[in-house]
Amino acid sequence: MRQIHLKRKTIVQMAILSVVAIVAGAVMVFSFIGLPGMLFGIGQYKVTLKLNEAGGLYPRANVTWRGTEVGRVKSVNLTDHGVEADLAMSSKFKIPADLDAAVLSVSAVGEQYVALSPRTDKAPYLSDGDVIPADRTYIPPDVNSVLDATNRGLQSIPHDNLKTVIDESYTAFGGLGPEISRFVKGSTALATDARKNLDALTGLIDQSKPVLDSQADTSGAIQQWAAHLDNITGQLQQQDQAVAGVINKGAPAADEVRALFDRLQPTLPIVLANLVSLGEVAVTYQPNLEQLLVLLPQGAAVTSATGVANRHTRQDYRGAYLSFNLNLNLPPPCVTGFLPAQQKRVPSDVDAPERAPGDLYCRIPQDSTFNVRGARNIPCETVPGKRAATVKLCESNEFYQPLNDGYNWKGDPNATLSGQGIPDLGPGTRPAPEQGQAAPPPTAIAAAEYDPRTGTYVGPDGQVYTQANLATRAEGEQTWQTMLLPPKMN
Repeated sequence: MRQIHLKRKTIVQMAILSVVAIVAGAVMVFSFIGLPGMLFGIGQYKVTLKLNEAGGLYPRANVTWRGTEVGRVKSVNLTDHGVEADLAMSSKFKIPADLDAAVLSVSAVGEQYVALSPRTDKAPYLSDGDVIPADRTYIPPDVNSVLDATNRGLQSIPHDNLKTVIDESYTAFGGLGPEISRFVKGSTALATDARKNLDALTGLIDQSKPVLDSQADTSGAIQQWAAHLDNITGQLQQQDQAVAGVINKGAPAADEVRALFDRLQPTLPIVLANLVSLGEVAVTYQPNLEQLLVLLPQGAAVTSATGVANRHTRQDYRGAYLSFNLNLNLPPPCVTGFLPAQQKRVPSDVDAPERAPGDLYCRIPQDSTFNVRGARNIPCETVPGKRAATVKLCESNEFYQPLNDGYNWKGDPNATLSGQGIPDLGPGTRPAPEQGQAAPPPTAIAAAEYDPRTGTYVGPDGQVYTQANLATRAEGEQTWQTMLLPPKMN
């Protein structure tokens, strides 16, 4: 027998090939096949999956977690209450025990696998001997049943009608490929944005219940509104020609109005601005205007009645029912709060001097019987329950203070100890005394010039008085001491 002599190069090549074959076999056995785990359970732990039915699950099927293979189905066994599948899970994955399991199919033809869907990422994790109960599992409907139901549904559709629907659909959507593409892209973008704003959308859905409840509670009002809207639309339909005329002629009319505004542009803004101010005044005095409109017709009727009361009667020559009993000086006029008689202008003066600063009005108590309709009793429009003579006093925190009771028949009518000035400068406008100079004390002394022939003089209250012992022909001594004494005491 002849011996075969191999070259050294051939021996080295065969050795290298043997080493590569051994390494490849080891990698296949340990990595891909997982033979140690299959034979001895090394690197694996067992989990039992309980199912109501197998759903086409078979041994060696994959077990996935978030799309990653984490184990295999070791066996599928029938029990008295359903099916139990033993899962061999890889120890290098920590899978939360709070999870759901579903038997899904890779394709329509089968290839079932177990998909694990954890409800949380926190511990505890699955360990050897854990059981996934049947209420945490899901079995998809049988494909055969779905196809059979689909086939029966298609057979129940009339073929002629289906053909008509397909033809009409082609007519309706034919040539609309670009538009449908844009619609699909827009829907995709809308879904993407909705996914980004999922929290806001979820909050909107959760908070929509009160709005929907309010709509349900006001269903009667909504139905009534819908009925009114139906009535309006019906009237618009009946007056279609009139509405069309308004629409057709509305543009020329609008042009004419715009041309009118253009011609009035220099003065119209000023007029509108003034109307705004007038509107604010009208809003403030709305109760007064309302009362005026209510009482004016009654006043006109009373005025007319005074002139026609005797008409067509024997007393027609007497005229109106009027009384000329003037009741002069009952009650006497109010002189408190006005300039003294010495500062009053002579009626013969015809010049126009500057108005005295401040306000002059009857400044006696508001409940006095004198001048009850005076300025002091004007109600404040913006402050209900308050009365004052000026707007500044109405809107300030100050209240009306009278000078005196108004019963000073002789002497200074403005005599007071309160120190209030005449005229009244109002709140916030009183001139402050100069620095280093005290405010002047209140003046309660009045002086009046008298006629030495008759002894008459005009008092500060505007009334004419007679002092007999001041006349030229008065009896008795006429010294300055006697002038200070009351009459008939010298």
